[in-house]
Amino acid sequence: MKIVILNGSPRQGNTVTAINALKQGIKAEHEVEVIDTYKLKIGPCKGCGACGCQNGCVDKDDTNPTIDKLVAADLIVFGSPVYWWGITAQMKLVLDKCYCRGHKLLKKKVGLIIPGGSPIDEEQYRLIKGQFDCIAEYLGWEILFYEPIYATEKDDLEKDTAELEKLVQLGKAIG
Repeated sequence: MKIVILNGSPRQGNTVTAINALKQGIKAEHEVEVIDTYKLKIGPCKGCGACGCQNGCVDKDDTNPTIDKLVAADLIVFGSPVYWWGITAQMKLVLDKCYCRGHKLLKKKVGLIIPGGSPIDEEQYRLIKGQFDCIAEYLGWEILFYEPIYATEKDDLEKDTAELEKLVQLGKAIG
């Protein structure tokens, strides 16, 4: 299985810790690639329509190579900290640019890891989950897991052995 993990965090904190715990549990026979969205050079979608939802983006940036990797993946994991009640801008740019190959991203398996500085029953987690539920319904995605994580300080997750073990077990449960 080819697994692409999108890291939406521009810093080395709880999201990276969560991704690493998930990776620890994933069986060695799977091919795993982590894409750090903050390193990508992707401009916003201009809504030009030239892509026709399948031809790729006309922008000469990292859009097409990144979306090609998502199209080729059997599982896409979105890992993003909560920023202002949503995912990071870096992650949102990638999601918006998925439009350029939307028809080729049908019926994907996906997972969500969402660390944030508020308790997990707060509104921002429901907003993020709701956004991905809408995308999943539209594209026929199967959300295999959704893991909101309460971690206020940059290193909080490193100290939460129960949550780390839960993430390792999520990784082990992947095909």
